[in-house]
Amino acid sequence: MDTPSDISAFVATREASSWWRATDAPLPVGDYSHRFSPVISVMAAVFLVLALTSVMWLSLSIPKLDRMDAPEAALARMVSRTMDAQEGLRRAPAWKQLILAWITGNSESERLQAIAWYRELAQVSEDPVVSLQLAVLQAESAQVSQALLSAHEWDRLADPFPRLAGLIRAAYAEGAAPDRESLERFQAEAAEWLPAGWFYDRLAERLARRTENHSLVASIQATSAARADRMFRLSWELTLVELLAMFVGTGVLIHVWRIRRAASDPIRLHSVGVPPPWPGGIGAAVLLRGGALGALLTAVFLFYMPSENASLRALAIPMSNIPLLLLAYYHLFRPSGLSFDEGFGLDVPWHRLGRLAAAVAAVVAAGLWGEWGMDRLAEYWQWTSHWTEWFDADLVWGSPAQAFVSLIEYVVFAPIFEELAFRGLLFAILRRKFRFLPAALISAGIFGIAHGYGALGLVSVCWSGVLWAWIYERTGSLLPGILAHAINNLLVCLTVMALLR
Repeated sequence: MDTPSDISAFVATREASSWWRATDAPLPVGDYSHRFSPVISVMAAVFLVLALTSVMWLSLSIPKLDRMDAPEAALARMVSRTMDAQEGLRRAPAWKQLILAWITGNSESERLQAIAWYRELAQVSEDPVVSLQLAVLQAESAQVSQALLSAHEWDRLADPFPRLAGLIRAAYAEGAAPDRESLERFQAEAAEWLPAGWFYDRLAERLARRTENHSLVASIQATSAARADRMFRLSWELTLVELLAMFVGTGVLIHVWRIRRAASDPIRLHSVGVPPPWPGGIGAAVLLRGGALGALLTAVFLFYMPSENASLRALAIPMSNIPLLLLAYYHLFRPSGLSFDEGFGLDVPWHRLGRLAAAVAAVVAAGLWGEWGMDRLAEYWQWTSHWTEWFDADLVWGSPAQAFVSLIEYVVFAPIFEELAFRGLLFAILRRKFRFLPAALISAGIFGIAHGYGALGLVSVCWSGVLWAWIYERTGSLLPGILAHAINNLLVCLTVMALLR
């Protein structure tokens, strides 16, 4: 017959071998005499579930094009610049082409993706220029017959579609070219309908070739080449930055892995770390109440804040997180005798700045390698994220002041407050109940859903969330995750501004 001590030993062994249950949570430190109402906790939990469900429903049910002002101009800018970058890549030395192809993938898939996006836009847009640009894109992507078929269908539509059909046939149809006077008229119409850029250059060059106007062909090619070379130079510089970050950080990752069982952790920054010294039940109540208040404030900002006011929009992130942080300080940090700096591991001493830099390099590299792998898999499975998810109007069209405010929002406010909330509190409190992987996946999943992206964007955000949780656990400090988050967002913003602004 088993004795109570035998049963206790068996239960302890089962818990120690569990893959999901935490066994390393410290005993609570401090006086947590405050009692939270279970009814209010349940109401807050229901509100949060409804809020996250609403985000998912909105991301799935509302057409992405309906969320944008002037999607026609935005897609034209994006595709035109992408095609310019591809032209510049073809003009580059072979070794640069190989490196960029390895980093960015197959350019042919980008063209097919652009065609699919233009078809989607043409179904809902009344702007005839969208159909004209789609036809030019198809013709320049070895789909001339499809472009000519579209032109044939336009003949039955109201003006200006028959005139646009004449443009496409004059540029891409086989057989004898129209007379010089007609082609000059077509050149004028192309300039009237299409803004300066890749679409106009391709159509104008085709028309000039039909008339054997070699001087005009040379002039168009020179303008196009100068723009393409500029786009390639910007792409190449951004690629070099990513490559440097990947390989420097990879060296740190290899070193950390090789000495993972050493007595001294080379990237440990703080002693408190996770799991935190707070009771899990109190922490959960704080999370539910603070999260519900934050979701309510976010909804108020979204419904009542002028969408064109970038400054107010940027303040939505810190303002919606303040209730959670205040509740956490009053009910978690203060009773445990910790300040925010101590509890979140933000007070890194000067002599450990080298460790901090190594930790940031490691997690940034891991993030870039993960994104590279996801891009290759997505390319293989033809799985894409929608272009509207990363097109930011303020970064592309906005004034310098608007672009600066957007950069502050993405590179300063979002990394600080999202890491404090999702890793510093949500992940940390989950770690009192779960081992690392379940806690990281749950917190990263909620983090991803809150962003409202599509499937591929959700996977990407979750990957980042798991990495930032890992570096928090490994170092005991939120600083590496905050800095890696900021670097990740900065690279995205610089890419958007360099290629589209």
